[in-house]
Amino acid sequence: MPTPSDQAPETSTNRLGFLRNGATQRWLGTAAILSVGMIAGGYLLGDGLLRAKEADRSVTVRGLAERDVTADLATWTLSYSSTSTDLGQAQAKLQADTRAIAAFFNGLGFPADAVQPTGANVSSYTGDNGVTRYTVRQRMTLRSNDIDRAQKAVAKQFDLIDRGVLLEEGSAISYTFTKLNDIKPEMVAEATKDARASAEQFAQDSGASVGSIKDATQGYFTIESRDGESGGWGAADTPYKKVRVVTTVDFSLG
Repeated sequence: MPTPSDQAPETSTNRLGFLRNGATQRWLGTAAILSVGMIAGGYLLGDGLLRAKEADRSVTVRGLAERDVTADLATWTLSYSSTSTDLGQAQAKLQADTRAIAAFFNGLGFPADAVQPTGANVSSYTGDNGVTRYTVRQRMTLRSNDIDRAQKAVAKQFDLIDRGVLLEEGSAISYTFTKLNDIKPEMVAEATKDARASAEQFAQDSGASVGSIKDATQGYFTIESRDGESGGWGAADTPYKKVRVVTTVDFSLG
């Protein structure tokens, strides 16, 4: 009966033979290569993800720019009418009102072509008593770039009542700022500068640095009343405006 010592050499020989076998060596070599590849690939993948994450670091902030401006165009539409049972009388009264309006603006120093007719209509109504009444309505519009003079005209509009002209509801003046394109580039630059200041504050708090702009979106420009809309008056009723724009900027972080 063989002893354990007699069996050992045979087992060792078998193992050596197994390791020296060509197929075994090829299998072990392939396994080693795969292991090294997996380790290297895992490292490179992790390093790549880290670099991608660092490259993706950014902050999105908003920048604001505001500017006070004065309107450069005044538009005042005056609507008035005359009613009579006689169409000729209604028309005659309206023509007298038109001459009074022209004299009013002429007296304030406006050129004759500053006020132009912008619409007219005639309507009639027959009551239960069979009497027909005619209403003739006229609209005249003042357009002027002389804002100070236009304001003075509005302040004196009750002089028209003294002349017999009764202005209808809706005869309001509107002030418009038409030079927005002239200030757009500067305001966008101001808004972007404001956005960068916010980004730098954020970066300072987080221990980073602000890099280049990755993306930017310009908001809409708005023109509002400088002093707000109080008493039910709209932004168009004042020549003093506030132009406002908000930009959204995405900065890279280092």
